[in-house]
Amino acid sequence: MARISAGDKFSDFSLKNQKDIEINTVKFAGKKLLLSFHPLAWTDICTKQMQSLEVNFETFQKLNTVALGVSVDAVPCKKAWAESIGVVKTDLLADFWPHGEIASRLGIFIERFGFSERANIIIDENRTAVFVKIYPLKELPDINEIIDFLK
Repeated sequence: MARISAGDKFSDFSLKNQKDIEINTVKFAGKKLLLSFHPLAWTDICTKQMQSLEVNFETFQKLNTVALGVSVDAVPCKKAWAESIGVVKTDLLADFWPHGEIASRLGIFIERFGFSERANIIIDENRTAVFVKIYPLKELPDINEIIDFLK
């Protein structure tokens, strides 16, 4: 599957969050989406990446943006992890089964590892990708870069 790039149309999807609630991106019509992919829960960089979404929850709201954390972890894992790291308002989505389906659709699933790349993808109100950045697995994405782009 080709990697999503700026200018590509985005297909809405539905995944369960850490509270076992189905989150369909269709319900965010008229808003921008920040899809923040991280390889695995319970790892240091992924923890900081998701906490940065939570800390900036209100900032994203002001910028008409819904930030969603996404990884291949299962819902019970996401639930325990979110509780342990203090993520309450931000939806952490489980791209668990079919395993990595959304990451694969976006061309960012690493088959040999069984998880996604670390990536931030911004989808605009018209469901077009306007920002796609893949980060080295061991690098924490700069949340200020995302906020500046959204402004």
